[in-house]
Amino acid sequence: MTGTHDKIPLIVVAGTNASGKSSLGIELAKKYNGEIISADSRQIFKGFDLCCGKVTEEERAIVPHHMLDICEAGTPYSVSDYQKRVYELIPQIAARGRLPFIVGGTGLYIDAVVKGYNFTDEKIDPAFRRELDKKTTEELQAMLSEDAREYLKENNSDYNNKRRLIRVVEKERCDSPLQTKSEPMFDALQIGVTWPKEQLHERIDERLATRLEQGMVEEISSYLDGGGDPEVLYGLGLEYKHIAWYVEGRYASLEEFSEALSRAIKQFARRQMKWFKRNEKLNWIDMSGDSFEEACGLIDAFLEGRRAR
Repeated sequence: MTGTHDKIPLIVVAGTNASGKSSLGIELAKKYNGEIISADSRQIFKGFDLCCGKVTEEERAIVPHHMLDICEAGTPYSVSDYQKRVYELIPQIAARGRLPFIVGGTGLYIDAVVKGYNFTDEKIDPAFRRELDKKTTEELQAMLSEDAREYLKENNSDYNNKRRLIRVVEKERCDSPLQTKSEPMFDALQIGVTWPKEQLHERIDERLATRLEQGMVEEISSYLDGGGDPEVLYGLGLEYKHIAWYVEGRYASLEEFSEALSRAIKQFARRQMKWFKRNEKLNWIDMSGDSFEEACGLIDAFLEGRRAR
């Protein structure tokens, strides 16, 4: 059996919305000659850069980034699809003599790679898939068992993601497990970033105000004006859904919309943190302190420990 020291080293930087994980990941990857793999279930889709908080072109020029803008919004893309592609990327990055980093806030994506989930490949029933495609997100949620509902609620972007819901309904119809025994493929150091609650909420509000000023509403308006499907936006949740509702006139004012979206993002951040807190292997660092030096200390000790094995 391959020992841990024989596995490719991998650094994970995980955190909630507005936690600063992307900026920290770039700093660390630059220092350690790394490349970044995004772990965000919405950033895989093209467009909507402001809505999902993608790193800028300038930031991508500092450190190579992967798993951004890889398919059109609304295209089916499962957790197992993500895992399969990242399983290919990590050895490629290592072969270039660089250190792979996974940076993001979608806990299920991170766990699928780090823990090595084994996904089953059920055959898709085209007729049943077409039937499910006609249903709304709420109707699909109602078809889930209680266990599946709780499993997906741990990651709200999946619970409100129509394509993800369809796959889970199909799995349950086939009596297939949502996930099977894990087999870790890589030697991972997992770093979790955190803030005091009040400071995180301030960061969320500041980031939301900035992105609204930069044209986040216009991103969604342009998509809808071009014939985009509102159901895609509802399924993606958070900024996408609330801005679609605002454009459609469901909010009485910009202030009402902004307050509702702020609450939704903060609630989502709590759910993200709940997911991450279950992971006993995450090394937590306080972002209100010297987070870069603390993270470097963890990485140095991890790499030195591998050399000593």
